[in-house]
Amino acid sequence: MAPRKTERIVNLTIALLVAGRYLPKSRIRELVEGYHGLTDAAFERTFERDKDELRALGVPIEVGGFDPLFEDEAGYRILPSEFSLPPIELDAEEASVVGVAARVWQHASMAESTQSAMAKLRAAGVEPDPSALAALEPSVQATEAAFGPLWTAVLERVRVRFTYRDQSVRTLEPWGMTSRRGRWYVVGRDVDRDATRMFKLSRISDLPAAVSRPGAFDAPEGLDLRALAASLDPREPTAEALLAVRPGKAPSLTRRGRRAEVLPDLAWPADGYEGWWVGYGSLPGMAEEVAGHGADVLVVEPADLRAGVVDRLRAVAGRAPVEAR
Repeated sequence: MAPRKTERIVNLTIALLVAGRYLPKSRIRELVEGYHGLTDAAFERTFERDKDELRALGVPIEVGGFDPLFEDEAGYRILPSEFSLPPIELDAEEASVVGVAARVWQHASMAESTQSAMAKLRAAGVEPDPSALAALEPSVQATEAAFGPLWTAVLERVRVRFTYRDQSVRTLEPWGMTSRRGRWYVVGRDVDRDATRMFKLSRISDLPAAVSRPGAFDAPEGLDLRALAASLDPREPTAEALLAVRPGKAPSLTRRGRRAEVLPDLAWPADGYEGWWVGYGSLPGMAEEVAGHGADVLVVEPADLRAGVVDRLRAVAGRAPVEAR
């Protein structure tokens, strides 16, 4: 599935899941990014294909009206109770693979899509139900304790206060969260400084506390969270890694790298992989990012990065703790 199509279908799923009521096609067209700018005919075709694909994947899209006594426009929704998976039992090997993938999928992909979908639903006068997102969440959580309170604050537009680097207290209007080089950051308006700031979650030394009611602020219209984060974190890479990447995989790595014409002779077969040179500034951060891609990305060099990736995969599998490097 092409990246834009995948993003559109994910956004459609989130919109139908959290709306809490039937959404007519006209409202879906306004809310879901990917339908904007399409002609009426193109929207109808695209929406029908997206519905068919979701249903083929087992997503129960329900069709209904707003008032059974009137012939209103049909609406669509996804009931969380019908969408949730039953308990799944995995052995240790299966759980380790799912765990690595789930952490990256849940937070890197879903957090930004969820934030966008929730904001658009509210702007359209639909009060979403954040608890419905439990049906989409893998069970593996981010390691930073601040992640949960901050994510909730982003979705509910609540100001928070926290201690940063054990020395300064910050009050923030959190606009969104993003992952950079394997580390999580929150971006928003520093209220006391009246300036846009980005904070690394691992440097927040206490649990962020809500200091306002929900709906206390709005994120800037048209906010490009990734571009803003990049502008606030202009560090240049200080090292470079040679990675073996399966074609079409790990775009977050390959889009900031360059192709390597050949891979050196390796102790393991590299058939089906492409060589990529990718810069990085933090070895632990890069190791965590690479580990999140599982077998789709292998480290050729340097050796200390390869060892860091192996440590993290073993830690996820429950075989050994991650040692600081």
